[in-house]
Amino acid sequence: MTNDKTRVLIVDDIAETRENIRKLLQFETSVDVVGAARTGKEAIELVSELQPHVVLMDINMPDMDGIVATEAIRQKIPWTQIVVLSVQSDANYMRRAMLAGARDFLTKPPAIDDLISAIRRAGTMAVEEKEKVSAGGLTFSPSRGSKMSMPSVFANEGSVITVYSPKGGTGCSTVAANLAISLQNDDSQVIIVDANLQFGDTAIFFNEQGKNHVGDLTIRVDELDPEVVEEVVITHATSGVKILASPPRPEMADEITDDQFIKLLDYLKKLYAYVIIDTSSDLNDLTLAALENAAMVVLITTQDIPAIANSRTFLDVSTALGLPPDSIIFIMNRYDKRINITPEKIGDNFKKQIEAIIPLDSRTVIPSVNRGVPFMLESKNRSQPAGRAMLSLAEIVRERVAQLSVVQ
Repeated sequence: MTNDKTRVLIVDDIAETRENIRKLLQFETSVDVVGAARTGKEAIELVSELQPHVVLMDINMPDMDGIVATEAIRQKIPWTQIVVLSVQSDANYMRRAMLAGARDFLTKPPAIDDLISAIRRAGTMAVEEKEKVSAGGLTFSPSRGSKMSMPSVFANEGSVITVYSPKGGTGCSTVAANLAISLQNDDSQVIIVDANLQFGDTAIFFNEQGKNHVGDLTIRVDELDPEVVEEVVITHATSGVKILASPPRPEMADEITDDQFIKLLDYLKKLYAYVIIDTSSDLNDLTLAALENAAMVVLITTQDIPAIANSRTFLDVSTALGLPPDSIIFIMNRYDKRINITPEKIGDNFKKQIEAIIPLDSRTVIPSVNRGVPFMLESKNRSQPAGRAMLSLAEIVRERVAQLSVVQ
């Protein structure tokens, strides 16, 4: 056994399952299975003896369930990471496991690629946390697993920019994705959060797919650290934009509260210069939280009458929501100059200027959506009408955020 191998302990009350997992791992040169336990109590004893980096923990065991054992292990050896394996894919099990201190949650039988990836992530985390414990850099909660105590990454917090339209189908996700690309640079890291929890598709606009989602952070919102966030978010390879996807199933939206979401936004502001929120058109509790906790709201309308009417209604109620008028950047998407409903007329009628106009540019926008490649990624598109308008919008956002920071 070499020092760079990840030491793994398998915990399951069924001998056949333990052996099957061992066989899955035997050809992985970076993994060393150092032992196996039949019960939760035996697992706690073996962790003290063998000091594994990672424990593969079953939930349903006769003497002590895996969640109780996970909490006990994390209290005893805080740097050891737990990957829970369960035949139950229920969100409640996942939440309880994460609150107990588990690092990951896989459904049995796990695919070998998913299992190896989870072990590698957990193993890397175990090594890092062990080093920090040795250096005195971590503190641990006696009842809720581990928590890193560290300063914010930014001296000044980042800004939440909520992209919203009270009418569906106006291109909210397209604007959010391309705005994120436009704001991202070496000095300003951007994360885009899909707050349309039931039918969100933000990740699809980046041609990305991942098993993790916003609920994996909200269930641990009181004990987040940068490493946990990094594990959950998707990093878009081309742009570097971080993506926090919506849950994979609509019913999982009910597990996320607006209070949790607000706390998550507060934490993300410590890590990223811009937190872009892609919302649904419904004014539900989560959308309200995204609006009320934003530094800026990008309000989208189009030239069709329902979208215009809904935007007017939203502007009328925005004061009641506590949104300062200057915090709302009113824009028009898909502007077609052949239609006799101009931004100027709407602005005069609403007494609210439309500050950015994104023209109808089907040859640029539609292929990018279908390919899952935001059009602002391609330099040739930045000189097209939609690209120039998006750069203008990004500049407005930057200037408004800069003015806000001076006022504060």
